[in-house]
Amino acid sequence: MKELSQKLLGVIGEAEPRLRKTNSAETMKPVLAGGWSRKQVIGHLIDSASNNHQRFVRAALQESLDFPGYEQDGCVRVQAPQEADWELLVSLWAAYNRYLAHVIAHLPESKLGTPCRIGTGEEVTLDFLAKDYLRHLVHHLRHLRHLVHHLRQIGAADAEYASA
Repeated sequence: MKELSQKLLGVIGEAEPRLRKTNSAETMKPVLAGGWSRKQVIGHLIDSASNNHQRFVRAALQESLDFPGYEQDGCVRVQAPQEADWELLVSLWAAYNRYLAHVIAHLPESKLGTPCRIGTGEEVTLDFLAKDYLRHLVHHLRHLRHLVHHLRQIGAADAEYASA
């Protein structure tokens, strides 16, 4: 898990300074036609970090994990990241993910096979959840690449992160 943690830190290190350079007006525009704005995407990624933090820790403490599903559109609507300050969102996203990288690095090897079920989804392992977290993060940051043109490691190393 230490390698996965380092990959997560690398993604954060590459993305954060470029996100901070984003023009305030651009943060309000949809990334894709009819989709979420950049603020909403980062808000969703903060929520994803929060949900996965709980999943990782609880799965490491239990014999198995049954966690509720995730209603992403409802969460984005209720939390209203569109109305939040961009710097606040980027700072929270980066800090939370750095802490999550720390948590991932310290997950006990003996617990990586813990069976986990999220909502009505298929049963997976804690190991899968941690690796899928990074894949999910990279997926969304790739959408922001239309704005942040120089996410070199995200685009160039996509295959490496996908195989995390």
